[in-house]
Amino acid sequence: MLVGLQLGEIVAYRNEKRGALVQNVVPVRMLENSQSNGGSVSLQFHTENAFHPNRPDYVGLLCLRPAHQEEVGTYVASIRQALPLLSDKDRAILCENRFITSPPPSFRSEQKTEPHPLLSGDIDDPDIRVDFHATAALDDTGAEAMSRLGEALAAVRSALHLRHGDMVFLDNRLVVHGRSAFTPRYDGTDRWLHRVFVHLDNRRSRARRPGGGAVLM
Repeated sequence: MLVGLQLGEIVAYRNEKRGALVQNVVPVRMLENSQSNGGSVSLQFHTENAFHPNRPDYVGLLCLRPAHQEEVGTYVASIRQALPLLSDKDRAILCENRFITSPPPSFRSEQKTEPHPLLSGDIDDPDIRVDFHATAALDDTGAEAMSRLGEALAAVRSALHLRHGDMVFLDNRLVVHGRSAFTPRYDGTDRWLHRVFVHLDNRRSRARRPGGGAVLM
């Protein structure tokens, strides 16, 4: 919390972990096959809460207990590193409103997004907004460009093997993240992270924060 507050304001989402500002990320029985922080299958690359108009600017992770399997890691990939691997044509397509993103089941009140680009801002240094599980292209041209974006991100990905006490903050505007698959034991010794979300400009989300609090609807 203290490190996150040096970057901006800590926020949470009412429909995610019941609005907890500091969230427990652990494998959950019955969610093992889900594309969620409670799952244990391979978690595809995504921007955190890509569907949401007020998605986090930063995602902070603190490792309380590492996985018992050494190969389990958090994968990260930066669009700044992947961009040179994309053609000018693909960059242009990815900057067009050709994609929609669905919310996760926990956000039942939310609808699919309006068509949006996967890359936005300066074409030479764009922000990225994508969830390779929940984002779909509206046409074949967009789907092909999105596939090549995924390949470019995979080519530049790095693995973070967090150990006890390790902390990392991911720039959710520039970096996508995922996780390798693992086999939980559900015996109280599984991988355990704490997670926080940070907004740089809290006024952008004021309309969704009843009473001016930290939890978004």
